[in-house]
Amino acid sequence: MQLFQKIIFASIIIMVALFVSSQKIQMDPPLEILLDKSAKYVGVQHPQDLGFYGKGIKVAVIDTGVDYTHPDIFGFGPDGKVIGGFDFIENDNSPQDTNGHGTEVAGIIAANGKIRGVAPEAKILAYRVSDTGESVASDLIVKAILRAIEDDADIINLSLGVNRTNDKIEDAINQAVKSGIVVVAAAGNSGPDLRTIGSPGKDPHAITVGATYNNITASLVATLEIDGKRFQVLPMVGTEKLVGPIAADITFGKYGRSSDLQGVDIMDKILLVERGSDTKDELVYFSEKEKNAANAGAKALIVYNNEPGIFLGDLKNKLEGPEYQPRIPAVSMSKEDGLELRAMLENKTSGTINTFYHPDFVSFFSSRGPVSPFYIKPNLVAPGVFVNTTSTYGMYNLTSGTSFAAPHVSGAAAILLEKSPTLNPQQIKSIISTTADPVSDTFGTLFPQEISGVGRLNITKAFDANLIISPDYAIFDLSPFVKSQTIEFDLNTIDGTKPNPTINIEFDDKIASFNHKIDGTTLSVTANIVASEIGEYQGSITVLDHTTTYHIPVLLRISDGTVRISEENGKMDFAIESEQEWSYAKISVYNQDSRLIDSISITPTESKSIMVQNSDTYWIQADLKSGKNTTSIYNTITVESVTPSFALDIGIPNQQLLMLIGIGAIVGMIGLIMYRR
Repeated sequence: MQLFQKIIFASIIIMVALFVSSQKIQMDPPLEILLDKSAKYVGVQHPQDLGFYGKGIKVAVIDTGVDYTHPDIFGFGPDGKVIGGFDFIENDNSPQDTNGHGTEVAGIIAANGKIRGVAPEAKILAYRVSDTGESVASDLIVKAILRAIEDDADIINLSLGVNRTNDKIEDAINQAVKSGIVVVAAAGNSGPDLRTIGSPGKDPHAITVGATYNNITASLVATLEIDGKRFQVLPMVGTEKLVGPIAADITFGKYGRSSDLQGVDIMDKILLVERGSDTKDELVYFSEKEKNAANAGAKALIVYNNEPGIFLGDLKNKLEGPEYQPRIPAVSMSKEDGLELRAMLENKTSGTINTFYHPDFVSFFSSRGPVSPFYIKPNLVAPGVFVNTTSTYGMYNLTSGTSFAAPHVSGAAAILLEKSPTLNPQQIKSIISTTADPVSDTFGTLFPQEISGVGRLNITKAFDANLIISPDYAIFDLSPFVKSQTIEFDLNTIDGTKPNPTINIEFDDKIASFNHKIDGTTLSVTANIVASEIGEYQGSITVLDHTTTYHIPVLLRISDGTVRISEENGKMDFAIESEQEWSYAKISVYNQDSRLIDSISITPTESKSIMVQNSDTYWIQADLKSGKNTTSIYNTITVESVTPSFALDIGIPNQQLLMLIGIGAIVGMIGLIMYRR
């Protein structure tokens, strides 16, 4: 379950004056509600001003249920906000929420009261698959998805999941998408490590959503730059926005205790200290370190972790009274960076530190990709920090997590479907993804695709979009043996007019050059290798159509080899070309659902074939063994036609199917011999 309201960000709520007494409170909303901030920030006002509120669209919320007694999500049944659903915990038709998570999600999508959701006239189908909000059985998620298909949902919101691949969940998602249902999934809250998106966010057909900060003053970030090197730092809770950057010499002060700072020249300097203490069972609070540094005249405080990784520190604690106010900015950094910085201090070292508001910063908890070498995840990001929304018992809750970023996208999909009801899930996915606004880190550098996807949701641009781009991403595979590759994009318009866009390709020209042409509704983009520097590189194709700008993320891989495929009537044969000597290669073939069709092993002197039964596009991965090293190379092939032959499509790879047939034949022969005896 993508539940985050009780984790570390909860302490930041203290900073918000209207919510000083509690994280979850009954209140009269202020003039500017925080959901209005996040929804307006992503551009919902434009379609709503034109009268589009998601009317007639049914959004399935698979979660902890929905509190349909809440005045903003009132009513259960045909005349209510929640028009149906099912409780898979109690096995009845009353999916009442006792946890709050599902009600929070539903409120962001379609609340219509004191708080107004992104699509306040959309209807909700509630499916209760968890009562605690802490865990959920995968089989219940599958049952709920299948029930949503039966109940004719238009959109499914999945603000839950598992931190691993679950084929049954993804099979159910694929079935929903093939049934014409848009599926939106939260990326998860397992960041900042890479490869932390599991099911359902991993599914190639779902719209996977990570979380950014929000357009409120608590969305504070920090930077630290030393001799041109940029370090990742996080502002501690209680630190405030600076009027301007602080530039000063940096000095080390052990653990920041008063005794550690005696005899150390700290005046007007930035103080670096280690988290914790070197004395067993001694607690040295961050606030104590901050007060000692400020008392000694430091301009700022950096605390590096005493274990691997970065952390979010909190200057507020139970020992400090309400009168305590930090006097200098305090930031945290990882142990690895802290030790590197400490080593730099052997020579005189100066740095520049700053804290400022950055609503589009991707939150550190948001799960990251990649999930596959063949497509890009997450697809985009949306506000998921400090979102105020509905909760149980008629209350409201300030909450954070990718669980609350995803429903912003579900609401956007509802508005698009109200405007253009014939759009299919892939078209909705393309429009929402390609119209997102690229987002940058604290130094103004674009976030990598595996962190932010295309960028932050922009409902105004999505609503005004007339162009549908397919595919909505591009992955090129080049090598010394394949120095050029062309990818074709379909450019279709909603109103049926002929597209005439302006194309701009943003990429490092020292790595690859690009050219393009448009023929009718087909955009052809060719990548040409410039430097054979093995690695992965990112860029984008910008498409300007009338007044709307679209972004297609580009991933270009350069390897030292290639896998060539020859295909006839579904039979694939493979040949490896590589600059390194290899002794063994495992070839795997995947379909567009990211399901393994079959795999074989080949050597430089012995090859095998793989049969596919359907006309489709297939992804090929070759893992080459060279000495003690294994490298992967990729290719894609489209099988135009397959003449039907005697084959059973029962979901068993060809090799295993042949083995089963062989075993069956042997058993049959033994039975026949025994019978004759």
